[in-house]
Amino acid sequence: MDLNQVIFREAKIQDLDRIVYMLSDDVLGSKREDYKQPLPDSYINAFKSINSDPNNELIVACYGREIIGVQQITFTPFITYQGGSRATIEGVRTVPSVRGKGVGSELIKWAIQRAKKRGCHIVQLTTDKNRPEALHFYEKLGFKPSHEGLKLHL
Repeated sequence: MDLNQVIFREAKIQDLDRIVYMLSDDVLGSKREDYKQPLPDSYINAFKSINSDPNNELIVACYGREIIGVQQITFTPFITYQGGSRATIEGVRTVPSVRGKGVGSELIKWAIQRAKKRGCHIVQLTTDKNRPEALHFYEKLGFKPSHEGLKLHL
């Protein structure tokens, strides 16, 4: 695969089926996502909300006509860091056929550049503790496990 031929763009509603498929295509995702035809309205509503919010971007990686990766970037203004903004990367996935070929790294590097263009001072993300390979992947890209993340499922 020639990584120079991979392009990144904002997702379109027509991409949603492929995006949900990628999110559901692993052990953890298969427990959280509900990939079926037609897609549940919850995904369509979420896409519309993300798409209409200037502080959210749903980005796909394309190789030719095929969508091979996805990530969501949320830009959040904060009072901390003297009123700075930060970018949060979420929902990073690539299709199995391109894993280990650099597409995921290019997605993250793209998000970092996007955050710099938006004036962010921090790029943050979380990864499930049941994904030690993902933690290693992010550490290789310069991310440090500096905080302990907590969640409360509602």
